[in-house]
Amino acid sequence: MKMKVRSIVAAMALVTSLGAFAQEEEKKPDPKFHIYLCFGQSNMAGGENPGPQDMENKAECLWKMATTDMPRQQLKVGDWYLTKPLEGRNISQLRLADFFGWTMLEDMPEGYRVGVINVSVPGCKIELFEEDTYAEYLKTAESWMKSESDKFGGNPYKRLVEAAKIAQKDGVIKGIILHQGESNPNDEQWCNKVKGIYDNLIKDLGLDPKKVPFLAGEMKSAEENGQCAGFNTVVLANLPSVLPNSYIISSKGCKGSRDGFHFVVEGYQEFGRRYGAKMLELQGFEYKEPKKEEAKEAEKAENVVELPKYSTADKVAITVFTAITGIVITLV
Repeated sequence: MKMKVRSIVAAMALVTSLGAFAQEEEKKPDPKFHIYLCFGQSNMAGGENPGPQDMENKAECLWKMATTDMPRQQLKVGDWYLTKPLEGRNISQLRLADFFGWTMLEDMPEGYRVGVINVSVPGCKIELFEEDTYAEYLKTAESWMKSESDKFGGNPYKRLVEAAKIAQKDGVIKGIILHQGESNPNDEQWCNKVKGIYDNLIKDLGLDPKKVPFLAGEMKSAEENGQCAGFNTVVLANLPSVLPNSYIISSKGCKGSRDGFHFVVEGYQEFGRRYGAKMLELQGFEYKEPKKEEAKEAEKAENVVELPKYSTADKVAITVFTAITGIVITLV
């Protein structure tokens, strides 16, 4: 009888261990789910809210993680949500991190997903993301700054790490992007501070710095009347020599808004595309340049065929042919 009991207990233990093993297997992160961390101030902040979460073509959707509680959408910190594909929709609410994510997704091979985690605070100095200085910085900060920081539990860096650790259960962190500097325009130690934040993220998340590139974007350019354009050459340009595996993304030609710091939607779209193009290159994927209007017109011109005069019946037939095939025939 004792032998039977022992056998039953052993069998139950085996089943339990196999079940636990199976659960561990199910939780294994998807290597084709590429996740990117984003932080900074106002130009990196914002972006679109969740779209319908029952969309059928999830492979065509950008994934974003809630980094603050979103009661209206019934989302809590650490929840993933889907955003609708760009084609045929209003993009006015999209910002830098959105366009970066969409650029990545559009040019990655089938079967890959892209996730974006964004913790950005408008108007903040880089000190807000330093673990040893953020508390002191907030002591003398304006009340609105404290309120913005409170959305992330009063410690934006910690919130970024918390969200990233949740994300690591689902996929792989492949890179980090930053846009910040307007509040540190003449800070000679800015590059060292950024390196310290990057190093802390690498350590806290158990990442390999050789496999996690860091992209930092320029401030609004002088051509667009950017008030902090000098930061680009005096401060930001030194980052690659201070932080290995870091790269600078140019803002030149990105259309700015009327103030001296921000961009219009078209500017964010172009800027985000540049971030994405560089990250695709660093990840070993081919970036496909979007067709310009001139190229589209040239393509149309290549489909124009000139023919001699035709009868009315022939003209009708040609009109039908054009409607079906898209090839334009010019009658001369």
